[in-house]
Amino acid sequence: MYILRTESSFDSAHFLSNYEGKCKNIHGHRWRVEVEVQSEKLIERGVKKGMVVDFSDFKKDLKQLVDALDHKLIIEKETLKNRTLECLLEEGFEVIQVDFRPTAENFSAYFYNVLEEQGYTVKRATVYETPNNSATYER
Repeated sequence: MYILRTESSFDSAHFLSNYEGKCKNIHGHRWRVEVEVQSEKLIERGVKKGMVVDFSDFKKDLKQLVDALDHKLIIEKETLKNRTLECLLEEGFEVIQVDFRPTAENFSAYFYNVLEEQGYTVKRATVYETPNNSATYER
């Protein structure tokens, strides 16, 4: 089995709604995302001969995903009052609303699923919330 790994990172703020602890407040992280793809065979012909995938495509596709989240406030939909959200947007803040609680666990599944939808055979996706704490999603 051949396994390729790449990583990228982004900075963003989030909070955990209905959470008892420090993370109920808006705070930021430097999220580090590692993704592995796999294949039992290498491409046999053409410019990608001898590769699982072209590393430059793999890195570019992951970077596009993380860049879309960089320096944004990421919130779970319907966790802020409409008035609060409207005020943030009026002030020019970039807010991304997701359908999941913005935890490292859910982000790892998010990156796995999106890259899989893009055609990659993903083995696992790991998201570091801090240098010492990470969550991994694999099937």
